[in-house]
Amino acid sequence: MYRLCAVAFIVSLTGAGASFAQEKRIEITVTGGKEDARNVPIVVPMEVSPQMAKAVHVRLKAAGSKDPLVGQWTGPGLLTEGIQSKDKTLVRRDLHFIMPDLKAGTTLTFALEPLDVPNASKEFHWKENKGEYTELWRGQQPIFRYMYRAYDNSSPENRDKTYKVFHHLFDPTGTRIVTNGGQTDSYTDPKKLVFPHHRGLMFAFNKITYDNGKKADIWHAKPKDTHESHEGFLSADAGLVLGRHRVAIDWHGPDKEVFAKEEREMTVYGIDGGTLLEFATRLRTAGGKVRLDGDPQHSGFQFRAANAVAEKAADKKSAKETYYLRPDGKGKPGETRNWDPKNLGPVNLPWDAMSFVLGGQRYTVAYIDHPNNPGEKRYSERDYGRFGCYFEYDLTPEHPLVLNHRIWLQHGEMTGDQVQALSASFAAPPKVAVK
Repeated sequence: MYRLCAVAFIVSLTGAGASFAQEKRIEITVTGGKEDARNVPIVVPMEVSPQMAKAVHVRLKAAGSKDPLVGQWTGPGLLTEGIQSKDKTLVRRDLHFIMPDLKAGTTLTFALEPLDVPNASKEFHWKENKGEYTELWRGQQPIFRYMYRAYDNSSPENRDKTYKVFHHLFDPTGTRIVTNGGQTDSYTDPKKLVFPHHRGLMFAFNKITYDNGKKADIWHAKPKDTHESHEGFLSADAGLVLGRHRVAIDWHGPDKEVFAKEEREMTVYGIDGGTLLEFATRLRTAGGKVRLDGDPQHSGFQFRAANAVAEKAADKKSAKETYYLRPDGKGKPGETRNWDPKNLGPVNLPWDAMSFVLGGQRYTVAYIDHPNNPGEKRYSERDYGRFGCYFEYDLTPEHPLVLNHRIWLQHGEMTGDQVQALSASFAAPPKVAVK
């Protein structure tokens, strides 16, 4: 069970708009943990009336404060949908809001009030290029792009462009994509593509066994016709607090047979100064046992920077510009750590961060693990801009795989304390109580 914000209750709300104001006073109390927290996403599972369920936003007003917080209603997320309504006349909703600043051990109480006309200048919204990709925007800038073109094996070139789905990430100003798209990117010289099977934010395994010995490599899409396919959009949300969608993805073996079915959910929170993205997935077997295995370079949830970072790293005449920041300190330029079965290596890190240069701009991306993810989590880093971790798992009908990570991207460098604060608020978020 993933710890969301120490919520083990459902509160009933009725009414909306003017009728909301006539209801009993509803208070939410938030208590900080052991460390100070800034810009922490909070989610509170609730059940509300059908009328209230139609609303998108709500105001959270603290006593004596002139700056109320904005809350956003969504349907249950992938990690909260297991919490069911106790009253069949009401509707399950999650309340989301961002705590901008919460000192350790501090308690703040908010009253819920109607919010009729929110400021839309930084509201999330969706843009669609049907059949190719969909983009999440915040105000006037894009945040991420989901690449989902249908699988096409009519030629090697078309297959290279369509054998996996993945998410691109834009830089925090929305001016460029910072992730790699492999053959889906536009290159005049394809020979300059470095490891094109590493794409954006992706999730796959390269050593999969299913159906009494059949093999599949979803990462490289081998043997022939092994691939991931987009099967539909399951839900989408957009408001002032977050933008989120959940997509259905099938995992196909070498004969195009489906051996696993995935629900992948991507959430971006309305936080300034960078991009905070949350990845959650649930992978189920389509039949019997599926063995998920691989290696740290080609399995699990991974981030891959744009191909230009790899081109720079491959140039022997250029100084190494990529370095890694870890819980034990800042690494040297070009230095990487990788787990292997003989010498072992980094496992079960709460976080890892990579600083790289793209187009003359330095970025830092933090990869944050949730402690409830299955382990042993084996980490891998590459100077060309790919990093993440993998694990072994036996997928059965009784034990689907649920995985949860966060990614933070910003301009410039970060300190270890800054990344640790992001990790702490993810692993042990503030506690919430509702009155």
